Amino acid sequence: MLKTMCMFAAWVHGDPRKVIYPTDSYGQFCGQKDTPNENKTILFYFNILKCASPVVLINLQCPTTQLCVSKCPDRFVTYIDVQASYRYKPDQWNYFKQFCKPGFNSPRKSVAQVLRDEDCPSMIIPSRPFLKRCFPDFSTKNGVLTVANQTTFKDGRGKTRNVTDLREAANGINNVLDARSIGVKIFEDYAISWYWILIGLFIAMIVSLLFLVLLRFTAGVLFWIFIFGVIGIIGYGIWHCYWEYDHLKGIPGSDLTVYDIGFQTDFRVYLQLRQTWLAFMVILCGAEVIIILMLIFLRNRIRIAIALLQEGSRAIGYIMSTLFYPIVTFILIAVCISYWAVTAVFLATSGEPVYKVMANQTLCKYANLTCDPETFNTTNVTKLCPGAQCTFAFYGGESLYHKYIFIFQLANAFVFLWLVNFAIALGQCTLAGAFASYYWASRKPADIPLWPLFSSFGRAIRYHTGSLAFGALILAIVQLIRVILEYLDHKLKGTQNSFTRFLLCCLKCCFWCLEKFLKFINRNAYIMIAIYGKNFCTSAKEAFFLLMRNVVRVAVLDKVTDFLLFLGKILVAGGVGKVYCVVAHGFFSVYAMCVDTLFLCFCEDLERNDGSTAKPYFMSASLHRILGKKELSPKKAVG
Repeated sequence: MLKTMCMFAAWVHGDPRKVIYPTDSYGQFCGQKDTPNENKTILFYFNILKCASPVVLINLQCPTTQLCVSKCPDRFVTYIDVQASYRYKPDQWNYFKQFCKPGFNSPRKSVAQVLRDEDCPSMIIPSRPFLKRCFPDFSTKNGVLTVANQTTFKDGRGKTRNVTDLREAANGINNVLDARSIGVKIFEDYAISWYWILIGLFIAMIVSLLFLVLLRFTAGVLFWIFIFGVIGIIGYGIWHCYWEYDHLKGIPGSDLTVYDIGFQTDFRVYLQLRQTWLAFMVILCGAEVIIILMLIFLRNRIRIAIALLQEGSRAIGYIMSTLFYPIVTFILIAVCISYWAVTAVFLATSGEPVYKVMANQTLCKYANLTCDPETFNTTNVTKLCPGAQCTFAFYGGESLYHKYIFIFQLANAFVFLWLVNFAIALGQCTLAGAFASYYWASRKPADIPLWPLFSSFGRAIRYHTGSLAFGALILAIVQLIRVILEYLDHKLKGTQNSFTRFLLCCLKCCFWCLEKFLKFINRNAYIMIAIYGKNFCTSAKEAFFLLMRNVVRVAVLDKVTDFLLFLGKILVAGGVGKVYCVVAHGFFSVYAMCVDTLFLCFCEDLERNDGSTAKPYFMSASLHRILGKKELSPKKAVG
């Protein structure tokens, strides 16, 4: 309902033409069909020196007359020169007048009056269109900034100016133009090498798929190789520290303490002390002991984690369609982004044209006041402020609707976050349902339901939409608060109030932690929803307490999974490039969801069943062996 209200208000009042087309000083769109400006698609500024930066040119209003033209000027010409030669050089006048106000054709009018009334620009400079606006055609020659190979130009008011004045007036345009050139270069690269990009994507997909499939055979080997490698490296470090400690024995000054020499910026000074190497050796010995003790006491849990990883690889092998479900999530999120962007554009362009008095005289008391272009010439403003004009300023309004546009934008952002989180929740619940059907199958793969992914998706849409929407709503509220805090932080960045900055920093940190916690709870709640079909709150509570009862297993499984998926991403990045890690992330996100689902099913299996004939386990044979069960008891189907 909230999204519908925002969209309705935006569509009624919005006008996206204000974004597509630039607007001249009369509030008319450049390049709009069926208007006098249909063939005039570019906005021209009479005096670009009055424009502070490209941001002003694009978003706000530059304090100079602006006209729609069909092309940008390509030469340096001043109005004074044109007027002086219009009798014997009519072509020059005909070229110049296309940049004057429509209908102006009075070259005999005095220069002072023309410039006062802004009938024509005082000068034109070589320009090129960018963002449908005429910008000076900057270039460098031998490291010197030029425009059309010139470093100076006449401003039409009796002064010779340097082209650096144009650069200063258009402050920041260099970054914009550089971004444009980079964008063009990227587009050209894609156009030339698109087939290689597709080949890279295909290779990344194959490598990721093979890695996941082979994990059932290599997960344990990779993990233990890494662990024993770490133990060996630390052991070598201990030996090296002892060797350095013994080698420094008897050397003058080596028996001094860190306290004796104080703070030194050169760390090599500390390496000449025996105490330094002794400290390193103690630290490494402590780390080595801790790792070995953890391996001894957590060996069973590590074996369970590895077995679950191998089981996840096996489950994906039986339900290969799950690997392509991220495409569905991507499409849904793309639709949400498009819907939000369209609504935001309509809201941003829903204002009415606002006209303000633009005066050449700085002491004009009517300057920057709102005006009505239809009645402006009947007022005494032009008499008190010669040359003043009523020109278009921006889009806005004073109505109740216009006052609350920001609230509508905030509501639009909130609904966008809600929809995106719902799309992610739908994907997690769908995948969890598919993998849960694998775990609770008595005989794998014979008892796995037909089309498990499609069936799980149907159940999620038909029965669990409310629960998923509620979980997404809670997360969206926290994310919106974080957005607001970031906005406030940006606005208050220049404040000198230390307490305000400290409080804002604490709030940002707290809500960041809260968002991470909610994502963790929601993810496991969706798994429980997919398994039992209960509501969100009940599922979240049961998932949380189930995880707390198995907190050590959770920690071990999480770290082992992160390590192996990290190795997979390194493999893909090393094989086909870092940019293709996005593809690997899509595959590995499915695998991580699979492992999390199987883990919760495993914990539920242990708590609800005891391996007897009446309550047989549904876990795999490898997990049975780790738990000390030599044989599987006959299983019953889950009703």
